[in-house]
Amino acid sequence: MTKRGFLGTSALCAAVLLTGMAPASAEIAGKRIKLGVLTDMSGFAADSTGAGSVVAAQLAAEDFAKELPGVTIEVVLGDHQNKPDLGSSIARQWLDQENVNVILDVPFSSVALAVNEVTRGSKAMFVASGPGTTELTGPKCSANTVQWTYDTYALSNGTARAVVGEGGKSWYFLTADYAFGHALEKDASAVVAATGGTVLGSVRHPPNASDFSSFLLQAQASKAQIIGLANAVGDTINSVKQAVEFGVTSGGQQKLAALLMQLTDVNAVGLQSAQGLYLTEAFYWDLNDGTRAFADRFAAKMKGRRPTGNQAGVYSGALHYLKAVKAANSTDAAAVAGAMRDLPIDDALFGKGNVRVDGRAVHDMHFFQVKKPSESKAEWDYYTHVKTIPAAEAFRPLDQGNCPLVKKS
Repeated sequence: MTKRGFLGTSALCAAVLLTGMAPASAEIAGKRIKLGVLTDMSGFAADSTGAGSVVAAQLAAEDFAKELPGVTIEVVLGDHQNKPDLGSSIARQWLDQENVNVILDVPFSSVALAVNEVTRGSKAMFVASGPGTTELTGPKCSANTVQWTYDTYALSNGTARAVVGEGGKSWYFLTADYAFGHALEKDASAVVAATGGTVLGSVRHPPNASDFSSFLLQAQASKAQIIGLANAVGDTINSVKQAVEFGVTSGGQQKLAALLMQLTDVNAVGLQSAQGLYLTEAFYWDLNDGTRAFADRFAAKMKGRRPTGNQAGVYSGALHYLKAVKAANSTDAAAVAGAMRDLPIDDALFGKGNVRVDGRAVHDMHFFQVKKPSESKAEWDYYTHVKTIPAAEAFRPLDQGNCPLVKKS
């Protein structure tokens, strides 16, 4: 399934239509629920979100259709092309003209913050599995928004704390020079210092850089045990590849810790270059029987590809949203938001958890190390599970985010 072929030439298209076969029993307006997957179909995050996020939403709709007899569940998609103005425009059209009830995914924090404002105070929910900014559960929090998969605090806290605990005491950061990269570095630096480590310095690179040689040489010269990669997608892939090419990690004195890296990024880098890399994820397809079963269904629709954490987050978030719709007997955001916070999270992909008043979905996170090529037994067999980070420890404490909703609670 090619990215362009899946989307076609339209910015929006119906992806799936499912209707329960039993007589209608719900009072949902129009007996229809419309899930809008707003994603990146051809840019830097297309592999980790994109067509796979649409498939994940389809699987959630398929699994829950029998729970809402007589109600049609429809999935539509939009390609925001990583542009906040286009993302907000599609979101506004969906809410004003297309009667979309929930917007899912939305990789890239700048786009997600724009969509967050469109849905604020509306009758639609925003379940964000793609963005990492903690602003969504901090000063910019909204009663209509739930942030599902991860955020910069969870990623930085998980990796930095675990790596320092494993003996990686001295750090140097290679940081993408925009708000997301700065947040990763800031959060990780605070954890390193709090757990007895030392930050020896940092260097910032422009986003979408092609040549990391000078930045990597500065990191190498620092003699830090750990080079923390505070970047994402293409920048992370290129910095890992070039670190190997320049022999930065070949002596065994320095190791890489990626503060945001997903399965598809490791696949792009290859195990030969990525081996030994530390990372934190909310989901891994080979973690247990439940994740493997979902991954098999996903792979059947995605030509063998395994789901990323973001794509699994679309499924888990959409499923929880649908459970809340059923509980509230309504698609009105005020009712559904309350039900999403009241209902416990409990599914095969993310396990048990809850949605806090600030909109943060709280669940376990996991610390992994990328396998050596000799340790991998099959395609997509990339991670060794090192430890589980309990939900209570994984995310920023509720009273530290400055979310206005918390003050009112």
